Amino acid sequence: MLTLEKLSSDTFAGRPGPLLLIVMDGVGIGKQDESNAVYVAKTPTLDKLFGAKLYCQLQAHGQAVGLPSDDDMGNSEIGHNALGAGRVFDQGAKLVNKAIETASMFDGEVWKKAVASAKDGHTMHFIGLHSDGNVHSNISQLYPMLKRAAEEGVKRCRVHILLDGRDVPAKSALVYIEKTEKVLAEINEKYSADFRIASGGGRMITTMDRYQADWSIVERGWKAHVLGEGRSFNSAAEAVQTMYDEDAEATDQYLKPFVITENGKPVGTIENGDSVVFFNFRGDRAIEISMAFDGGAEFDKFDRVRVPEVYYSGIMEYDGDLKIPKHYLVNPPQIDRTFCEYLCDEGVKMFAISETQKFGHVTYFWNGNKSGYINEAMETYHEIPSDKIEFDKAPKMKAVEITDWVIDALNSGQYKFGRLNLANGDMVGHTGNMEAAVIAVETVDECVGRMLEVVKKLNGIAIVTADHGNCDIMWTEKNGVRSPKTAHTLNPVPFCIYDPNYNGEYEMSAAATDTVNRPGLSNVAATVMNLLGFKAPEDYRPSLVEFKKN
Repeated sequence: MLTLEKLSSDTFAGRPGPLLLIVMDGVGIGKQDESNAVYVAKTPTLDKLFGAKLYCQLQAHGQAVGLPSDDDMGNSEIGHNALGAGRVFDQGAKLVNKAIETASMFDGEVWKKAVASAKDGHTMHFIGLHSDGNVHSNISQLYPMLKRAAEEGVKRCRVHILLDGRDVPAKSALVYIEKTEKVLAEINEKYSADFRIASGGGRMITTMDRYQADWSIVERGWKAHVLGEGRSFNSAAEAVQTMYDEDAEATDQYLKPFVITENGKPVGTIENGDSVVFFNFRGDRAIEISMAFDGGAEFDKFDRVRVPEVYYSGIMEYDGDLKIPKHYLVNPPQIDRTFCEYLCDEGVKMFAISETQKFGHVTYFWNGNKSGYINEAMETYHEIPSDKIEFDKAPKMKAVEITDWVIDALNSGQYKFGRLNLANGDMVGHTGNMEAAVIAVETVDECVGRMLEVVKKLNGIAIVTADHGNCDIMWTEKNGVRSPKTAHTLNPVPFCIYDPNYNGEYEMSAAATDTVNRPGLSNVAATVMNLLGFKAPEDYRPSLVEFKKN
């Protein structure tokens, strides 16, 4: 049982109405120029919030959210971990880096079994996002694993590459392929080995589905990686260049699956006795392919045609509650005592809602990488199915439907706290389509405005923030040439308190205005607790508000 101490009655007892926490996914604070969809869009609601007294900016990347350095962009999973946990935990990239640097990964039983399975005529396969974006994966972690496998006697290895173009420049696949081909050539020469790229495809249509939104994406990956079915080419570079030539507007994340063949046969199908390592450290887009490998005869999401008996492992455990995958190389962050656990134990009824693309973020990641409810008697989780369409084709996404549901939930009087994610700024921002991103931001602004009206009517409080930036930089310019920017940004994100009954009882704290130890997303949890009338746990990051003494 987790307990909280109430703030003294003469300090702040909270407002009569609910507290609503709105996460505007991908809405950062960037330069006020025409590359910034947040700035270009008409946003009367956000303009008022950003100019109000109860406002500050938060760090949503780098060390503030548990990443190795401040050059590392944040992401939605890490951002929601920080929002829910109230503290900073070392995250996937940092944990994997440490495991490689100390060689603890290679000393573990999972690595040893993966290597052992790949000997005696068998093959070791690596599948994952092929870039240095450091959001889902990093090829700087793949290369030491390839080299170590060769050092330990693996003679045959195949790499199945998922093209990025989302966390890195939209057309950068050939750069990464060249780097990897060079590493593979060096290994082959030094160890008389046979290490090659065997298959691939764009991440948004091959293998990396999430939240079971579209299993056909995983099926396409299974056919390419496991069965060797797909459009054939002599090399990965030839595959990418051919698809570029066929469609000048093609970007890496949407390139079709391909298979490398030699003498008419695929060079790297996955067979009985092989080992497979999925090298994404981030969980959301790694879970479904892991289920396909680990699912056994009960798996029914698509016809796998042939299911080889392999030793499958992830670089990390992607779902601790569901134990996916069964084997993993590096232990994930152990996040305990999320602030909603405290609220549940204090009897605070709450809801969480988003559309499919971000539903896991306001539930699983928010709750410290734990599936299911904390306390079903205290919580309501609601998912609105996302459209199966490229997001710039429907940039309003499900924001209106989410807003309608939230308004009904607030008006019901059942809930004291609610959280939601509006995915538009991130998912549309990833497309690089400026016009669509502006519509996305304007939709978010309108929806936030509608919810604030209800919060005002109910004498509640709203907090409006974001998990990271994205649509705040939609393109970059070099030598007069503009290039779409589809990746997250390193910009800070807004933090706004909307309190219609505000009468000077509190103000932004020293933590909120600290320009040296700048506040981050993990400061939000203590702030929510305070505004609900509770003291935060002592080891939580400081609140962004401080109350005036009477």
